[in-house]
Amino acid sequence: MEALKSIATVDLLAEIKRRLETPPRKNIILVGPPGCGKGTQAPVIKEKYALCHLATGDLLRAAVAAGTEMGQKAKAVMEAGGLVSDEIVIGIIKDNIGAPECSSGFILDGFPRTVPQAEKLDEMLVSEGAGKIDSVIEFKVPDEILVERICGRLVHPASGRSYHEKFAPPKAPGLDDLTGEPLVKRKDDTEEALKKRLISFHKSTKPVVDYYAKQGLYSPINGDQPSSTVKATIAAILSKC
Repeated sequence: MEALKSIATVDLLAEIKRRLETPPRKNIILVGPPGCGKGTQAPVIKEKYALCHLATGDLLRAAVAAGTEMGQKAKAVMEAGGLVSDEIVIGIIKDNIGAPECSSGFILDGFPRTVPQAEKLDEMLVSEGAGKIDSVIEFKVPDEILVERICGRLVHPASGRSYHEKFAPPKAPGLDDLTGEPLVKRKDDTEEALKKRLISFHKSTKPVVDYYAKQGLYSPINGDQPSSTVKATIAAILSKC
């Protein structure tokens, strides 16, 4: 109390106002198979809550390109034909959550995929003083809908712009709207390949969501709805954490 007496009242009021207006830190995990809508909703969540979006695949490629310590370790493993260890992936996430843009929390996309990964993630967050996982949201979409969404995707390789044969077709069939260049389908955007990926996804995901469900953090949502409805559902979930 003695220390507070030396601080001007106006400064104390300003600090109280700042703390009241600063939203609580949120660490969120998004779970869902390809085509479930995570890519649409993640930027909305990021902007609303001033979070950073950590997609582990992108983080891994960026770390390798930047030549960070963890990136060099990952590169060595990949060049040897091995799988990048949990420790390396956790290390790369650790390197990123300390960035200024992650000061309000993060959206983790694509990780964890196993219970041991989830446990190691929890341990790292505690050791780094980065809080804990506050919410795990799984986008539930019937497999047949996912097949329709994914197998109709068209991509402009140079820019990454994406279209859909049914839901968001280009102005001219098979051509990018801005450049007029040909659009392509990704090699793994086939029904056969996708069904294999979905089987693997469902098998590996259940233990992870069960892990978070036991902690009261898991919220499944219906991803087969209009984007605005999904957005409102997510907002309602995150308002409680």
